[in-house]
Amino acid sequence: MERTLIKDAKEKIGQEIKIQGRVLNLRALSNVKFLVIQDYSGVIQAVFEKEVEAKVGDAVEIKGQAREDKRAKGGVEISGQDLKIISACVEDLPFDLSKPNLNLQLATLLDQRSLALRHPKVQAIFRLYDLLLESYEKTMREENFVEIKTPKILEAASEGGANFFKLQYFEKSAYLAQSPQFYKQIMVGVFERVFEIGSVFRAEPHFTTRHVNEYVGLDAEMGFINDFQDVAKMLNKILGRMFEEINSRGEEYLKAHKIETLKVPKEIHQMKLAEIKKIIKEKYNYEIPETTDIDPEGERIAGRWASEEHDSDFLFITHYPWSDRPFYTMPCQENPKETCGFDLLYKGLEIATGGQRIHLYDELL
Repeated sequence: MERTLIKDAKEKIGQEIKIQGRVLNLRALSNVKFLVIQDYSGVIQAVFEKEVEAKVGDAVEIKGQAREDKRAKGGVEISGQDLKIISACVEDLPFDLSKPNLNLQLATLLDQRSLALRHPKVQAIFRLYDLLLESYEKTMREENFVEIKTPKILEAASEGGANFFKLQYFEKSAYLAQSPQFYKQIMVGVFERVFEIGSVFRAEPHFTTRHVNEYVGLDAEMGFINDFQDVAKMLNKILGRMFEEINSRGEEYLKAHKIETLKVPKEIHQMKLAEIKKIIKEKYNYEIPETTDIDPEGERIAGRWASEEHDSDFLFITHYPWSDRPFYTMPCQENPKETCGFDLLYKGLEIATGGQRIHLYDELL
């Protein structure tokens, strides 16, 4: 008998099926045992009207009849006939994976990470992440971007500054890539439109939402643009399609975290940095420190303003000072002290940076 995935059990009501998965929970009532089984596609309850030996954490194979039960998740359960232990759990699990939430200390969650990852609510995060990556790749290809993979061990730091990891490369020194930017720019000369899903390394404190020393970046580069607005419009379009895909295919995973739907405006509102700083000071009585263009608190307040004034979780902040980004972002013709670029905020957190690059040789020099 071939294995049936739990998500497909509802298509085989009245038939004998075989499922395989882990025991997520079990309980006994008189001579009846109820086992909640989880595989990678979902969760189902198997009911045995006889004694069976199994415990939470066991990997099992169950044969039985799929039967309709409107009270059960998915509207189906299994009337169990045979149970086989594929791999026994040698110790009791340190916490209950069947509970809606894992209300545990961080140290426990990290020490028992391989088990905590099996919790449905934690799995939902990875499912949404999977959809995000898939939808980004799909959308970029639809817009005629070519996927590339760039080197991550470089001879020189790719963004300057001090936030790079240095390593020994045989007899030479090398650096982990802080960005694929140079390679993207090279490949724009080849394909005009390229994108990459790849690792980025930055020697920064790994304990805030702004600073992580290793992450996966969704990068893109496009040629023959009129100005940075073309880049912003493309990003707006791509995010819209990505969120549509996640909403339609990830509904159950969003609900696990009490998220109804994700919305991207057709045209994300834009605000110059100088203007939003003025609003933050005058309306919210917060002054951004002079040592930075905008700090985390300023971004949070800017996100609040976008929500209150435009009913949007998104905001483009544009025209950062050229003195802060002098290397490759084009200065504005109207005001050369400002750049033709932007940061995109989502709920007060920067999620993307873009702009028009300097493409003239003399200006680059």
